[in-house]
Amino acid sequence: MTDSTNDEAVDIDEALDRDVTSADLPKHSFFARLYSGTGGYDVVGRRKLWFAATALIVAVALASIILKGFTFGIDFEGGTKVSFPRAGANGDANVTQVEDTFRQALGISPEAVVVVGNGATSTVQIRSATLTNDQAAKLRTALFDEFQPKGVDGKPSKLTISDSAVSETWGGQITRKALIALAVFLVLVAIYITVRYEKFMAIAALFSLALDMISVAGIYSLVGFEVTPATVIGLLTILGYSLYDTVIVFDKVEENTKGFEHTTRRTYAEQANLAINQTFMRSINTSIISVMPILALIVVAVWLLGVGTLKDLALVQLVGILVGTYSSIFFATPLLVSLRERTAKVRTHNRRVLKRREQAAAAAESDSQTTPTENAGEKVSAVAGPAPGAKPIRPNRPSGKRER
Repeated sequence: MTDSTNDEAVDIDEALDRDVTSADLPKHSFFARLYSGTGGYDVVGRRKLWFAATALIVAVALASIILKGFTFGIDFEGGTKVSFPRAGANGDANVTQVEDTFRQALGISPEAVVVVGNGATSTVQIRSATLTNDQAAKLRTALFDEFQPKGVDGKPSKLTISDSAVSETWGGQITRKALIALAVFLVLVAIYITVRYEKFMAIAALFSLALDMISVAGIYSLVGFEVTPATVIGLLTILGYSLYDTVIVFDKVEENTKGFEHTTRRTYAEQANLAINQTFMRSINTSIISVMPILALIVVAVWLLGVGTLKDLALVQLVGILVGTYSSIFFATPLLVSLRERTAKVRTHNRRVLKRREQAAAAAESDSQTTPTENAGEKVSAVAGPAPGAKPIRPNRPSGKRER
């Protein structure tokens, strides 16, 4: 059993060390090909599909932002927030009952009433326009009389009803500081990317970052998630994560395309697509590992503790990681290829690659008419080009020998 396994491994390595077509590779499961980076998934070749999907996402996001806007938290817009335990001596409070009590007490309607958490630890949160001290006291009395919220000792207590007010001036300051923080982050990122990468990679990375921001903002606007300071902090975090994921793919693209003009085995697009295949598993593993603690944080924040700040922070990170993974794989590298293919250097190289394959096709056809097909596999490979997931052969490396 061991000898046969080793022979199979050698066969796979030998197949990957030369230019092969997908048909030449041993058949393995989807996850085995994904893990080894030899899946041959043509991401770059289908870039028109990804660009169309991206354009649709951006259009829907911008339309929602323009037409619907955002639901800003009290820290941005100002107002009064009142909260109390849902469980009371008169039964659990529900949203409709709280809204009715608010109207009867003050003669106005609350802006929002939500139940945060689950079970005995759940709380009711009321958000309204800024209330005076007399109005806040009157509302606390009305809520206590109606629901009798219980304290830690299980007895009704008026102290369990708390309120906090944020002035519009303070909300404006918070908004301004959040925008400044976002602007500083983007400027620093732009400087780093411009210095670290060549022009086209920098452009693709910055467009990918813009896609992440627009998509996350659009989802928040479309679904109606509340935007809080924790949301801004989470947004800065996931933008950094998305940039990290893009850098990983671009580093592999740089490695694969170094000196590409001196070879005729692959086009620039095929080399970039190979880089995506080779980093697929790393991106997926990073995303899964990042999402798991965030999901745990959401469960703790929403179902156990009912802490709104934790929920806001976890929610934007969850949305951002999913969007960032998509943009780094299906948008950034295809955009890079589209930009590079406009240059004379890449166009000239692509013509050389295609010319070589045409010559190989002609030679294969001529040989098939005069001799048996003993070398047909290699010539067909040269015609069709290497599989998108096959290992690249380095320049000046002896053919048919493996690196140790």
